[in-house]
This record gives sequence, structure tokens and C-alpha cells, in this order.
Amino acid sequence: MAIHLNLSQATIREKRLKSIVGYQGTIKDLAEQSQSGCLKNATRGFSQATNCNSGCAQGYLSTITDAAIVNHGPIGCAGDVAGANAGFQWGQSIRDWNQRNVRIINTNMSEKAVVFGGDQILKEGILKAYERFKPKAIFVTTSCASGIIGDDIESTIKKAEAEIGIPVVPVFCEGFRSQIWASGFDAAFHALLTRIVKPAEKKRPELVNVINFAGSGRAVITEIFGRLGLVPQFGIPYSNIEEISRWSEAAATISICGTLGSYMGNGLEQNFGVPYVTALQPHGISGFDDWLTKLGETVGKEKEVEEYLAEQKVLAAPELEEIKFKLKGKKVVVGMGPSFAHNYIRFLEDLGMEVVWGFSWHYDAKHDHGGCPSCTVELTKTDKDIPVSVSDQQNHEVINLLSKVKPDIFIGRHPGMSVWATKMGIPAIMVSDEYSAFGYQGTIEFGHRIIDALTNNSLAVNLSKRINLPYTEWWLEQDPFSFQEQKNKKRESENKKNVAVR
Repeated sequence: MAIHLNLSQATIREKRLKSIVGYQGTIKDLAEQSQSGCLKNATRGFSQATNCNSGCAQGYLSTITDAAIVNHGPIGCAGDVAGANAGFQWGQSIRDWNQRNVRIINTNMSEKAVVFGGDQILKEGILKAYERFKPKAIFVTTSCASGIIGDDIESTIKKAEAEIGIPVVPVFCEGFRSQIWASGFDAAFHALLTRIVKPAEKKRPELVNVINFAGSGRAVITEIFGRLGLVPQFGIPYSNIEEISRWSEAAATISICGTLGSYMGNGLEQNFGVPYVTALQPHGISGFDDWLTKLGETVGKEKEVEEYLAEQKVLAAPELEEIKFKLKGKKVVVGMGPSFAHNYIRFLEDLGMEVVWGFSWHYDAKHDHGGCPSCTVELTKTDKDIPVSVSDQQNHEVINLLSKVKPDIFIGRHPGMSVWATKMGIPAIMVSDEYSAFGYQGTIEFGHRIIDALTNNSLAVNLSKRINLPYTEWWLEQDPFSFQEQKNKKRESENKKNVAVR
């Protein structure tokens, strides 16, 4: 799919990648429908609250060290700033930086602004952000309110930009634009690709862009890349505007997450000539091998990568066998974003565990390079067909299913879900750090983390004895996906056939 930088807005994932938020079936059926172009979203007759793509755009851009954000919307749209700030503080902490808060201003759109227009308060917000923070760039994130009334954001921004003399960049991420919060990442990257990244003045064959979140694995990657004669350039979080403007100089771009990096990586490849490495995520042994091998092939370091991986296999083999012996046959349910979910399913099966269900919070039928996600295709290469579903953190579905399949452990990403498994007496691991299970050593450490969680499950057991779930017995007896309309239509069709047979 082409990344059109001549447009002011990124095309949302539903249109660009045929992404969905509702599905129930198996991994092989999901892959087959994706590849044939027949995959359809199953809408719900009932839905609980979920995340907003504005939060992804705003949170990601707010970690750029010398930029400021103006969120043009009602004050409630700034409610997720607390979460963005907590993440930003943690990222500064692991870098031993002096900590400060994110630089976000909200224009506090009132009823008056919604009726008569919010252009004036937007300009005042931009000028206030410049006066208060002296940033090198300001990103203006939109909201449902500013989008619905049709504020002329771009015109206001141009006037403010001429006045203060720094880039003021619109980020179109109204919540109603997309059901998929990851569209917010694309909106953020679109803003960077259109206004911040510059054509390369020189190429640096040793430099590799590494797209990540908090970037806790910088030291490990720097060491590995050093063995290969490469230098990582981490981002976008905790980078500055000058560094981001030179991402076009790199020899390649690689990402820790296929969902996150697809737009930026392909945008750099298509518009700035920087190859994007499409591989499995580097979680677990087979994923890390694929990730590093594909990078080596892209930058001409095949031999160095081969030698490094051979060395690591010998070192890790004894401990990995011990971990596999202890985890063999343990039942696990996975609940994560699409790329993490399908990569972790592969990783946990490699450890000898039995993945009895996989939730992904949305699913992209293809990535921006045009193919079905490699992590999904990889899971179809075995005889086993794993039950999966797509659910944008619909807790009523997840809790219902957990009560039926009763796994030994739940492994999730995003804190709002993992806590429910714990309350049900199921030990849970929340993978907040994207570099958990990275490479050989990370795989060993994560294996021990699972063993520890299974061995000492007293927290989950004691919590479950003292907490009443908010769901009734009636709901827990129902089909977890009974509110998905596609499933209901299929059921109605089967009932009609049965009636006809009688």
C-alpha cells in the first residue's frame, strides 16, 4: 500500500490494511481469509469501552524531547495524558535523565467553541505552547469535537507557524475516524514523514533505524549491532527533532513491533529510499533469528549474523531445554496487539506450552508492504490450528472465555486486561516492556518469569477468593462471542437449515 505524503492525513487502517476488530475462528482460517481478500469485520450488538487512536498519536509524539503537543478538543480528551506522562517518566528513568512531565496543552473546547468555531482558541493554544516550552516543533492533535464542527485546522496552523517560525504540524486523529487505536501511530508517523524527516544529505551505511516504544533494550541491541559493524538509531520516543529529520540517512529501518513500525518503515522506504526490514518480531528464538537474519540480508552482513546466531545457540541450549521441560503442556491464553499476539503464540508454542486461545486487540489483514503479516503466516506452517479471536479489549468476551478454558496462565499486553485474569485466580504476566523475551537471553529470562508465575500463584488465588466479578452467572454461561453479529448471522443460517431438514 502506497504511503501518500502529498495528503495531509494518513489513510486509516480499516481502508488501507483491511483491519478488523471483530472475529472468532482459527489462525489458519484467519490467514486464509486475509490472503484471499475475503476477511470481514464482525460488528457487535454490545460493546464495552476501548481505547482511542488520539491517545496513541498524542502519547507517542509527546515523547519527542524538544517538541510540544496542542490537543484541540474538550478537556476530557486530555484524560489520557496521565498515562502518557507515566510512560514518559519511566522512559526517562531508565535513561538516568532528569525527569519532567510531557509537554501537552489542551485547548479546552467549550460549548461556545463548538457552536461558533474553535480556530481562535487553537491559535492561542499554539502560541501558549511556544511561549511556555520553546519547542523545536509543535504537533496539533485533533479531536472528535474539532473534527465534527470542521474547524479549519490547517489554515490556523499556517498562520501560527508564520508567526512563531517553527514547524506546526497537524495530526488528524479524531476518535471517530477509526475503530483501531493503532491508526493513531500512523497519524503520528504521517506528521513526521510529511514535515519533519528531510531528504538525506549523505547516506550512512552503518546506521539502522530501530522503531520502538520505551526502548529499554538499547544496550543489548547496541552490543549486538556492534558485533555486526552496525550502529542503531533508536526512536521515535526520546529522540529530538534534529535526529528524526535525519532518519533518511540510515541504511535500513527495523521495528520491534510490526503493527507499530509498518507505516513509518514503509514510508521511509517508499519516499526516502531506506529499506524496511519485514520479519518476525525478535521475541523467542525463531523470531530473533528471523529478525536478525533479515536485517543482515538487507545491509550485507549475512556472514556476521550467521556466526553470531551460531554462537548464541550453543550458549543458550542447555538452559532452554530445562525451561521447555518445565513448561511442557502448560495451557496459556494470550491477549495482545496483533503483531505481539501472533508472535507470542509462536514463541510460547516453541517453549512447549499449549496455547489454547489467542486474542488480538485488532487484526491487520495485510501490512503496508502488501503481504499478510508474517507472524500470522508463520503460525499456519504447523499441523496445529490454534483458536483465535479479534477483540478490541472487550473484557466481557475475554473474561467469559477465560472462565471456560481455565488456562494455567494468561499472558497479556496492556494492563487493563491482565488484572482481570488475576482476579479470576489465573496467574497473569503483563508484558509492558517491548523488549521482554528479546533474543536468546531475553527468551531465557522470560521462560523463568513464566515458571515463577506458575510456581507462586498465591496472589491470584487469594484475590479470587475475595473479589466478585462484575459479570453475572448468566453471562458467564453464554457463548463469549454471542454479541458478534457475524456469528449470530451464521447461527441463524444454521438454524434455518435445521428447520428445513425437519
